Amino acid sequence: MTATSLTGRLRPLLAAAGGPAAAVAAVRGAERVVLCRGPAGEDSRFETGSLTKTFTALLLAELAARGEVRYGDRADRYLPFRLPGPPLTLLHLATHTSGLPRLPPGLLTRAARSGWLSNPYAGFYEDDLLVSLRRTRLRHRPGTRVLYSNFGGGLLGHVLARAAGGTGGDYAALLADRVTGPLGLSRTDCDSNTPQVTGYWHGRPRPALRMPGLVAAGAVRSSARDLTRLLGALLDPGSVPDPALRTALVEVQRPRLSVPRTGSRLCLIWNLRPRPDGALLHHSGGTRGFTAFAGFLPASGTALVALTNTAPTPLAPFVQAAYGTLRTLDARPVDGDGPLGCET
Repeated sequence: MTATSLTGRLRPLLAAAGGPAAAVAAVRGAERVVLCRGPAGEDSRFETGSLTKTFTALLLAELAARGEVRYGDRADRYLPFRLPGPPLTLLHLATHTSGLPRLPPGLLTRAARSGWLSNPYAGFYEDDLLVSLRRTRLRHRPGTRVLYSNFGGGLLGHVLARAAGGTGGDYAALLADRVTGPLGLSRTDCDSNTPQVTGYWHGRPRPALRMPGLVAAGAVRSSARDLTRLLGALLDPGSVPDPALRTALVEVQRPRLSVPRTGSRLCLIWNLRPRPDGALLHHSGGTRGFTAFAGFLPASGTALVALTNTAPTPLAPFVQAAYGTLRTLDARPVDGDGPLGCET
């Protein structure tokens, strides 16, 4: 596939983006293409929502590669109190099998007071995360069911920051030190005060997202160039000099469990669709003003990033279009790939 045809395949996806600004990028082997629309360039920062969790998973795998944590460690090993009941491990948090609910108890009440329609997570802090954890009854025994959880993603980042010798609030600094810095992702961070593209929800501009208590679940901002660089590292972990990070890039792609009735598998946060000619890994995210998608096919060295500055709608058409475009870039379509949801 030539660069021209790669560009041609990305243009419909760029047109399908609902927001006034969008950026889409693709990798296939040595080819790299980035297309932008509106007030956005390849280095413009977009909120990525739940794509943040893929960074948290990479951080977990990096700490594990260094021997600082083990996947089977109890989460409360790094907390100031013991959790009752069966062990809840780091692997449970990274595979959405912890039994924790989607959101922490008390968050919705705080959001109603602090601005549900503007910045729903802004009034929920690290201390609130721990208070909520003490109050939470697990929905099921850890490891027995898949239940998508922003609570679990946020807790995982909090625990990793503590495991590395800091406080729960040190996640952003740890991510910069261990992941985004070494990979050269200069436009990727959790800072809501750094300039970024303006997001839109129902046609109205939104303030920058603030998630002080659930940073590791959804606060990362990134650009098309940085996310393409990240996917390039996942496609070719051997190109990364740091041995721990190189190991981590491999580990996050390893299937950990099968999702019942879907045919899909879960790696460390990444969703995996098995295909006869190689796996397709993907994840998406949404905030009150942005939609993001990233996916890659290791067997063919193909990857796709899609970013737009409008909140996802219920059927997530932009995410569906991005997934379909990734399949066409691979040039080896496989029947039976069903529709996707948008993780938020």
